[in-house]
Amino acid sequence: MKTSCRLKIDLKDDKTAKKVLESIKVDDYDFVESKLDGSILIADIKSNSVSSLLHTVDDYLSCVSVAEKVIEKK
Repeated sequence: MKTSCRLKIDLKDDKTAKKVLESIKVDDYDFVESKLDGSILIADIKSNSVSSLLHTVDDYLSCVSVAEKVIEKK
């Protein structure tokens, strides 16, 4: 079963959003498409199963969280 979801993450500002996107975009591969709409990070995630989708969403959110924390410390 093919499944998908769209995440919208409102980051603090356009500059932070751009830095987070640059940090995580390299891991998008074929199953995630990340883009920005101002300070909103949008991720369209596709998978062949619900469990795989949940795993990908979890990994993606972890990467966003780490990138955001690193950017805040600088």
